[in-house]
Amino acid sequence: MESVEWLNTTEAAQHLKIRPRTLVQWAREGKVPGHRLSGHQRATWRFLRQELDAMLKPSSAVPAEGRQH
Repeated sequence: MESVEWLNTTEAAQHLKIRPRTLVQWAREGKVPGHRLSGHQRATWRFLRQELDAMLKPSSAVPAEGRQH
């Protein structure tokens, strides 16, 4: 069984090689799988490494221009 690895915003942003602000914006927009936790002052985000890695994998779909007719 694979272990679950939770990343905070900074760790997840480093993993994706983007800025933390960009990551939070994308998570709010649903572009990146994120889990929002409520906090006292503000919301906190956590990200599963496995979900981020799955998002980065190339799609198995064939691009339209590469299809055979």
